[in-house]
Amino acid sequence: MNRIASLLLTLAVLIPAAVSAQVDRSQAPTPGPAPEIVLGDYTVEKLENGLTLIVVENHKLPRVSYRLTLDVDPIFEGAKAGYTSMAGSLMRAGTATRTKAEIDEAVDRIGASFGTSGFGMNGRCLVQHSETLLEIMSDVLMNPTFPEEELEKERKQTLSGFASSATDANQISGRLSRAMCYGLKHPYGESSNETTVKAITRADLLDHYAKVWKPNVAYLVVVGDITPAKAKEQAQQYFGEWRPNEVASERFARPVPPAGNRVCFAPVPGAVQSVINITFPVYLKPGHPDVVAVSVMNTMLGGFFGSRLNQNLREDKAYTYGARSSIGPDELVASFSARASVRNEVTDSSLVEFLSEIRTMVETPAPDSTLQFVKNYLNGSFALSLERPETLSRFALNIERYGFPADYYATYLSRLDAVTVEDVQRVARTYLRPDNMNITIAGNRDVADGLAQFAASGQVEFFDPFGEPLKDLDAAPEGMTAIDVFNAYYTARGGAGKIDKFKSIKTTGSMAAGAMELVMEQGHENGGGGYSRVSAGGNVMQETRFDGKKGVESAMGQNNPMDEDAIMDAKRNHDLLEFIHLADYGIDAELLGIDKIDDQPVYLVELRRDGQSFESHWFDVESGLRRRTVRTESSPRGEMTITLEYGPTMEAKGVLFESEITMKNMGQEMKMTITDVDVNAKIDPADYQVD
Repeated sequence: MNRIASLLLTLAVLIPAAVSAQVDRSQAPTPGPAPEIVLGDYTVEKLENGLTLIVVENHKLPRVSYRLTLDVDPIFEGAKAGYTSMAGSLMRAGTATRTKAEIDEAVDRIGASFGTSGFGMNGRCLVQHSETLLEIMSDVLMNPTFPEEELEKERKQTLSGFASSATDANQISGRLSRAMCYGLKHPYGESSNETTVKAITRADLLDHYAKVWKPNVAYLVVVGDITPAKAKEQAQQYFGEWRPNEVASERFARPVPPAGNRVCFAPVPGAVQSVINITFPVYLKPGHPDVVAVSVMNTMLGGFFGSRLNQNLREDKAYTYGARSSIGPDELVASFSARASVRNEVTDSSLVEFLSEIRTMVETPAPDSTLQFVKNYLNGSFALSLERPETLSRFALNIERYGFPADYYATYLSRLDAVTVEDVQRVARTYLRPDNMNITIAGNRDVADGLAQFAASGQVEFFDPFGEPLKDLDAAPEGMTAIDVFNAYYTARGGAGKIDKFKSIKTTGSMAAGAMELVMEQGHENGGGGYSRVSAGGNVMQETRFDGKKGVESAMGQNNPMDEDAIMDAKRNHDLLEFIHLADYGIDAELLGIDKIDDQPVYLVELRRDGQSFESHWFDVESGLRRRTVRTESSPRGEMTITLEYGPTMEAKGVLFESEITMKNMGQEMKMTITDVDVNAKIDPADYQVD
């Protein structure tokens, strides 16, 4: 090493040490001034037809995006709720000159993306294909036909989704919380359902298009490798013929928080978690001077991983995987929301912590160190967002749409830096209402018994999956019990006596899992041993073997012996008359009454083990056949709720068997089709040998 290099190395060691010796590390450094933000340029121009064009140049990559947004009042859809969403989805389902397939093919051919919604459309592509994409967008915008056949496909898909969401606690919670916060007569509070979707006609979609799709209430935001001059030329060429017209404004009743805390509960049969959402309406318009302080307050309460709610309910109490809160501005009416999914047994304890943290936010000033930590987090998040050109386009749209000052976002960090502890507590007192909240819970009905203490009225209010007051189940015929329902089920299938004479059952079926087809094979002796296999391409992916006393479950090369509960379940699954013999498996059954599925009356029977509900079955009143099962199952990710919907049946040896079963779990849906039922099939004991 030469002398200069040696000297530099010595200085590299000594200088930091000397500087360190002069720093008082017992005191946190004084925060520096908020950095000055220099946002990129954008241009704004209004075309003759009233369309506002916003252009954000970004020449880093040869691509461009076009986003068209309608600035109109929300629409209350009432008896046909869901039609604006359906109209948006079906805008790109066909034009006067193109079918849906032709639109999809044209978009795919240029490697673009293109989508529509009830109040806008967007597309993205390489610059070299921008003219092609714009021609497609213009055609869809000017000439949608909303084909009747595509409407029926969309309707069928939507109705299928309702069947799945009827037992999905998260979706039920979302609908319930919106209904309680805004009211069912408000556009933010209503939800579509089977009745409203069935009522939607093609004329409704055309009417929505004719009333609100006008250029004088629209913004076209262009982002990417393009100049303002070129963007204006394209906008005039492809959107210049779009004719303006007046768009009606709407007025709605002002949602208000409840006079006292309400507990609103939507029962979800078999749910292993309670989805909590505490909510109420908030009046905070975009651009209001309190917006930044409210953001700081909410971030501290539940807006990020290090928030008070998450640290309390997740890190300290281990009640949930995550607890969050949100509050933000809205032109019409905003809302506060604090939410988490928690285990059934800690639902009441979780509510205690939620209410405590919200009240503490209002009553107790935050430490300076906590405030600075949250401000640093928001500072960093803002800086990261500036790396995306879409951020500047959103800023530009908001400035034009809401009339913000031109430097509104450029001065954000200085306004954030100016927020004080007193500001945080002031906005908490202004916008949080710890005594006027809708406490909504979607979960197992057994949980509701301990929640009346949180309601000002001392009563828990019950609602259905769509936010309507829950109607009690219709009473079953006097004297009728669960065993009567089970006997009717076996009679409908061919008779319990005939079924019990079967020595064995072997079934083969298939299930699609993405692009892969799974083959499912099950075979078992009546009340004895059996097996099940799931394979793909001839390779066994999962297998269960049970010899009548012990069993093993195999997956991905791993063998796991069955525990006592799994052994009991295997015995029950191999019993062809399991419902009649439930007592043998430590299970009690209760007929709760008459429910409805697709407007058809069904008997609802609940199964309990050790007093805890774990499985529910719905049986058609007229046919006696089973329509639905909801049950709790254990998995590596914990307990989960599985919904099984039963479709058509097939006959074998004079007995009906369920031949189409749709399994729904956590928003996913898989359909199993039974292709063969072999009664009294010979089953090789080697197939279910455990040792």
